[in-house]
Amino acid sequence: MTTALDLAVPAAAALWGAAAGSLLPRAAYRFSAPAGEDWRKTCPAGHPVKGWLGRVPCGACVTTAAEPTAHGSAAADGENAPQGPPAPDDETVTGGAGENPRTATTHAPAPGPHALALATALVCAALALATGTRPELAVWLLLAPVGVLLAVVDFRVQRLPDPLTLPFAAAALALLGVTALLPEHAGDWLTSLYAALALGAAYFVLFLINPGGMGFGDVKLALGTGAALGWYGWPTVLLGTFAGFLFGALYGGALVVVRRAGRKTAIAFGPFLIAGAFAGLLVGAHTA
Repeated sequence: MTTALDLAVPAAAALWGAAAGSLLPRAAYRFSAPAGEDWRKTCPAGHPVKGWLGRVPCGACVTTAAEPTAHGSAAADGENAPQGPPAPDDETVTGGAGENPRTATTHAPAPGPHALALATALVCAALALATGTRPELAVWLLLAPVGVLLAVVDFRVQRLPDPLTLPFAAAALALLGVTALLPEHAGDWLTSLYAALALGAAYFVLFLINPGGMGFGDVKLALGTGAALGWYGWPTVLLGTFAGFLFGALYGGALVVVRRAGRKTAIAFGPFLIAGAFAGLLVGAHTA
């Protein structure tokens, strides 16, 4: 029988996800720099962008857009518009050490805040429905916005930033360690630790075998997803890992079918690694 609490928890999780997701656009924009380049420090108009949370437009753009020009319109026909460096043409670069060394584009527009808020809200609500009121739900809700951010950045520029992947793994293990001390949890912290090391090692082997198809950023991300999946046991680890490769294969196959990619075209694997972990967590939490 469904109780008011059963409905309130997913609703609260969705609200949390929407609020957290609405703060991601600026971080997604700043982190969406090709491998080997510094994080973005200016808005598309060339004004400095400070901070990492919130919307992308800077105060200078908002102010300039609100002020009428001498001809009575704001930056009409390009006059009096804030001048900045022109948007670079798309080009490919090779990745830097420590992150995904795959091709990426130098130009990536700012992500929409509504899309990020909606995606994060749906992820959090689904996790709440599967987990219920068990204490590990708090861990999933804290990690979910970071996972969404990582997926967005990797999909846009094929780069998984070290400032996100490494803290993600450390936070997963630390938070789950605290959760293991609470009553009514449904997981095992030692399995999380072993799964993080095992999955990281497995992805590292794949990176050594085919560095063009598996970035080192994926290896670091696997530490965090392995820790999360390992909480619910090895079957969940296997399921989440298989789901990630399946999602990636289906996406790559679809691109080949519609002739938007060739068999040797590199695609960002991070979003599918995260999507597979998400699917594994839903099943693992529901069956725990």
